[in-house]
Order: sequence, then structure tokens, then C-alpha cells
Amino acid sequence: MTYSLRVADMAEAERPRERLLAHGAKRLSAAELVAILLSTGQGPGKLSAVGLGHFLLQHLGKDQHSGDGLLALRDVTAEELIEISGVGPAKAATILAAIELGKRVLQSQPLNLTVVDDPSVAAAALGHELMWQSQERFAVLLLDVKHRIIGSKVITIGTATETLAHPREIFREVIRRGATRVIVAHNHPSGSLEPSTEDIHLTRQLLKGAHLLGIPLLDHLILGNGDFASIRQTSDLWNESME
Repeated sequence: MTYSLRVADMAEAERPRERLLAHGAKRLSAAELVAILLSTGQGPGKLSAVGLGHFLLQHLGKDQHSGDGLLALRDVTAEELIEISGVGPAKAATILAAIELGKRVLQSQPLNLTVVDDPSVAAAALGHELMWQSQERFAVLLLDVKHRIIGSKVITIGTATETLAHPREIFREVIRRGATRVIVAHNHPSGSLEPSTEDIHLTRQLLKGAHLLGIPLLDHLILGNGDFASIRQTSDLWNESME
């Protein structure tokens, strides 16, 4: 895609708004999503809206030393956006409103007694505690025998890069609250959803403890950058624990 080409001059099927409506938002690049918010371009070199979106993300990533403009968008201010050539108060307000709406959607948690029948339900229940935090946090989602939510709690808060959670602390809370099923989760402030070696090791420990206590560990989720990953779905740890 040519970033200097005006959206109006693009083939209709290649325009961000039309592509979103035809294929869904997930098929669009971050620059295309920002372009829809910006609506029009300009900025350095009279860029198109898509070009300005790409430039904005590059600028934020470099300026805030994050390496990723998407991560920088999490806490960007109106003043920082307006400093970017081509982004005035109106466009800055649109971007900030979209970011805030996204955060609130992720932070809207299911009610207690909601049945957790998919990892996405568990991620939504814990997102308000984990998703946008600058430090790693480890939390538990407590369920009854019918997989209904009866509570949740952040067990530990670590540094910007690591947190410590001991199986003893985790299962103490599970037993104290009378839960019969549990899902654990932690966030990666970097946005990466790849489990670390420590994450895998802790999951193995928890599976062993869950087996001894007769309290099934249903999953271990990693949250970050508006998304989540299920270690149960991406590993063989649960099959290993049954051998």
C-alpha cells in the first residue's frame, strides 16, 4: 500500500473503511485503523490518512522509546498527539475517545455467577485488573463446580518485567473462598503473549498442586496489549499432567 496515495484515490476494496466493513476490523493494520479515526491525511509530505496513521505510530514508538506505537497509544496524552504534524485537537480527541472506549470494553467484567465456558470470558473477567497495568500482576478467577464465577483476586504485583506467585499463596485463596475450580492469569506489560520459561514452570507446579488438592486448574491466561493467550490451548501441559 502506498502511504502517500489519498484514500479517495485508492481502489474501493483497498480503502480502510470499506475493508473493515467487508472483512472485519481484525484484518486491518494498526495504521489503517488509525486512518479511519483520522479520516483525512496531511502531515509531513502531505501524507494520506493511512500514511499519517503509519507516521503517528512510528513517531510515538520512537519518541516514547517503546519501539511500538501501539504500546505508546495506551497512555498517550492529547498534548503528545497534537505535537505530531497533521494531528490537531479534533483528531487527537477522536483517537483518545477510541482508546478509552476500547479500554472500557475490556474492563467491563462479567457478573458473578457468569458461566466461564470459554477462555475469552475469563480474560474479560480479569481484564480490568490485568490488561493495562504497567507492572506484572498475577490473579486468580474463582469458580464453583458449575464453572460459574464466584470471585477473583490479584495475588501478587511485581516489577515492570516480572512478578512472583507461589502455588501456596494461590491455592490458599482458592481454598479460603471455597472455590472448586480455578483459572489463573497474569499480564505481560510488554504486550507479548508468549509464555516465558518461568510461566511454563509455574503452570506445571500449579497443575501438580491442583491434582493433589482435587481442585482442577482450568487454564492459565496471559493478557497484554488488548489480547490474551491460553496456555492450555497452546501447550501440552494439561495432557502431561494426566499421564
